[in-house]
Amino acid sequence: MLTHIVMWKLKDHAEGADKATNIAKARVLLESCASLTPGIHRFEVATAQPGHEATYDLVLNAVFEDAEALEAYQNHPDHAAIKPFLGAIRLERQCMDYTYPAP
Repeated sequence: MLTHIVMWKLKDHAEGADKATNIAKARVLLESCASLTPGIHRFEVATAQPGHEATYDLVLNAVFEDAEALEAYQNHPDHAAIKPFLGAIRLERQCMDYTYPAP
């Protein structure tokens, strides 16, 4: 299994909208990718919540069968279609892929 975690810190204003609006739109777009390809075992999208520690605004925590399943997801046309929007609204992006238990 391969875990894929991506976190985004968003701009206060981008694409003609405020941060809250863009967070909501990004969440919907990401959630629409949850079953694009075979080999996705978990696909969680979450936003920072008041009362909980958070240094980023949006997170994707997904588990794929293997690297090939992740690659198929990343190259799927529907996933590729949301990348320009996410790129335009983000201030920062962090990503980490790992296998557990480690080989």
